[in-house]
Amino acid sequence: MSQRTTSTRPAAPAVPAAPAAPPPAPGAEQHPALDFANSLLTLPAGPLDLLAAPAPTSEWLTAHDLAPEGSQVREACTARLRTFREAVRELLEAAVAGRPAPAGALAAVNGALTAAPSVPLLRWDAERGLHRSLPHPADRIADRAMARLAADAADLLTGPDAERLARCGGTPCTRFYVRTHAARHWCSTRCGDRVRAARAYARKRAAEQD
Repeated sequence: MSQRTTSTRPAAPAVPAAPAAPPPAPGAEQHPALDFANSLLTLPAGPLDLLAAPAPTSEWLTAHDLAPEGSQVREACTARLRTFREAVRELLEAAVAGRPAPAGALAAVNGALTAAPSVPLLRWDAERGLHRSLPHPADRIADRAMARLAADAADLLTGPDAERLARCGGTPCTRFYVRTHAARHWCSTRCGDRVRAARAYARKRAAEQD
């Protein structure tokens, strides 16, 4: 009698989970442009881009009331949003460092401001009569979102929060935030704890080598 041999396939390697995004940085809830800039970040576990693909980009826009529920942006629009995000980040970086605003970034933001109406228009229909609404045709979602983000970025960079704008001092974090007090140097408690732990470890190592 022959015995049937069974072969066991090797288990597929586990796919590492994507790092979780931290809570919004201080000021991000008041300024969606700040949260937009921070949608590209670096965590201890690795880089994280919240606009890496159309699906998460659509979710991000909807969550920030920049697109109607159920909207789906395409890859071309997602790429445009990522390019625009870089311009916003360049302006924030220049403001934090006290450098002149880059001309290309200024042109990108000013172009977005005029690309689509960012205020509700006056409309009429038989059901609602006269009303104001901001239309969201599928091919203009990105334009309209960028117009509103550009307006908020302009307000942030020229308003009272501009003097309190800072970049997180906790390596490798790359997020921007609005200082809640002058002594704050990190965008979150997590970043502050990580910096303090690294300093304590460095002091311990130095003491051991003496």
